[in-house]
Amino acid sequence: MEATTIKIYEDTKLQLDRFRECKNESYDEVIKKVIFIAKHCEDEPELSQETIKAIEKARERVRKGKFLTEEEAKKRLGL
Repeated sequence: MEATTIKIYEDTKLQLDRFRECKNESYDEVIKKVIFIAKHCEDEPELSQETIKAIEKARERVRKGKFLTEEEAKKRLGL
């Protein structure tokens, strides 16, 4: 897939940083996540609140270090 460069203000970047679940999460991933949430808010408002709560819980688990790395997940799945 082809990549492009976009120009954003520093305050916008800082706001995007708040949505990052880990340091190595790309801005492309963060933007896709925000788009996904926005679409669900429009299409299914009730579900969107549930989705937002699930994301907040997941982010809290990541902050506490309670997650599997890709390598650990592969090991558990025998890959």
